[in-house]
Amino acid sequence: MSHAHAVRIASLLLLGLLVSPVARAQEGGIPVGVVAAELKPISDAMEFVGRVEAPERVEIRARVKGMLEAVLFKEGETVKEGAPLYRIEKPLFQADVQQAEGDVERAKAALSLSKIQRERAEELLAKNAGTAVARDQAVANQESATGALLTAEAALNTTKINLGYTDIVSPITGRIGRSAVTRGHIVGPDSGVLATVVSQNPMYVTFPVSQRDYLEAQKDEGKVDLSNVEVRIKFADGGVYGEVGRVNFVDVSVNRTTDTMIMRADVPNPSGKLVDGQLVRVELKAGTPEERVVIPQAALIADQAGVYVFVVENGKAVVRRVKTGGTQGPNIIVTDGVKTGEPVIVEGFESLKPGIAVRATPTTLGLKG
Repeated sequence: MSHAHAVRIASLLLLGLLVSPVARAQEGGIPVGVVAAELKPISDAMEFVGRVEAPERVEIRARVKGMLEAVLFKEGETVKEGAPLYRIEKPLFQADVQQAEGDVERAKAALSLSKIQRERAEELLAKNAGTAVARDQAVANQESATGALLTAEAALNTTKINLGYTDIVSPITGRIGRSAVTRGHIVGPDSGVLATVVSQNPMYVTFPVSQRDYLEAQKDEGKVDLSNVEVRIKFADGGVYGEVGRVNFVDVSVNRTTDTMIMRADVPNPSGKLVDGQLVRVELKAGTPEERVVIPQAALIADQAGVYVFVVENGKAVVRRVKTGGTQGPNIIVTDGVKTGEPVIVEGFESLKPGIAVRATPTTLGLKG
């Protein structure tokens, strides 16, 4: 093959590559995926960084000292209020109860004897066979015996309470964490936290709100009606939590260092997906939703002049400069540049040029959220 022949073939191939978009356009246009711009009810939203907190968080501690006889729970499981968690060996505490019961019986016997002696002393004094001093002594002995019985009964109650403390139970319903001790350890009030139980449903989400944002909301709404504020939770991976919360508390003071106020929302957690201490993003929505044009964020293209999209008009790709508002999940609000129902190109615009013919096909991308 001659050099000139080879150059001619290469030139033809190059020409074919260069004119291929035009040829495809003549055959019916470049295939593109489109999504129709839609009107959706959008509420004013603000986003903050927050943290999940359990409404109830209890540190389990031993209230009496003794050898730990059993650990009665599985770490990480849900425990009911009153469920047994630990058991301290009981024999010493049972012996204390029996000894205290004996002291009560002795005190009762002493009181009975003092009553008899008082009655006898009063009878003798009435017959001038006894003295007032003996009667007074008998009265004092009876009162002393009454006090001794009360002391013995109080001691018995204390020993029974201590015996009850050998069964360590959960004061709330929630999930229990890791146990700090195992069977055989000597535990007591100075042993520290044995385990922690946190409630699960509902959960609190606390987040700081700047004074600027808080005052701006008051300016727009006249007065912030917390009952109308919806709280949405977003996770670190971008996922949106399915349950809607409500603001139930606004702090009464402003942090002087950060100039923020703490707000708290009550969020249902039936599935246990929210975890105590979890860092999340908090979206607040308030007011009556307004209809606004939204398109997928995937349609946006940026250049030095700003942001634009391609729309299909009369079978051709047309550039539209747009002004955007806030995001709504995978979508974005368009305040100017695109009208409702216009087909916006979201797939296949890499090789597009303004005015080129296109073959539009509705895409499965759609508008979500």
